[in-house]
Amino acid sequence: MNALVAGFLASLSLIAAIGAQNAFVLRQGIRREHVAVVVALCAGSDALLIALGVAGFGAVAEALPWLTPVMLWGGVVFLLVYGALRFRAALRGGAALAAGAGGPASRRRVVLTCLALTWLNPHVYLDTLALLGALAAQYSPHEVRFGLGAMLASAVFFAALGFGARYLAPVLARPRAWVIVECVIGAIMWMIAAHLVLQALE
Repeated sequence: MNALVAGFLASLSLIAAIGAQNAFVLRQGIRREHVAVVVALCAGSDALLIALGVAGFGAVAEALPWLTPVMLWGGVVFLLVYGALRFRAALRGGAALAAGAGGPASRRRVVLTCLALTWLNPHVYLDTLALLGALAAQYSPHEVRFGLGAMLASAVFFAALGFGARYLAPVLARPRAWVIVECVIGAIMWMIAAHLVLQALE
């Protein structure tokens, strides 16, 4: 259960950070255009990448025993820095997430745009293949539970963002709301980092 919750929180913290993909999902949700397709593509892509990260890192770690502690402390540093960046963004006042305007878009155009924002984003590989894969290894032999928790977080987040966009839009249009979001993300990142450090020192 701890691995499942940790995977859920880690994945949710990474996904919730404001970015082009989230802005696109929110925009489609507000416009009510091909929302189910967009949510499915985003969550499905994340699930595939998370599975590859969890399975791939485990195989590599078995071949290279020294890699696990290196990735552990590398992950801790990353989480601390990423959390600090989120707190810095909060101190700067946050950033409103605008949906944008424009005419109706075809399903094909929406799908291609969604895939591009997902698969051409270098951060998605760092987050899913490297970071989540490395974090999952710290919960051995429960890596699969960690991965499932991460996948669940992705599905829940994108479904909430896409289908709840019309309700979230007025709130997320306010910079103050993103101050709170950034603080929560930063706090979760530091909590996970602290947990990994305590686990390593046991």
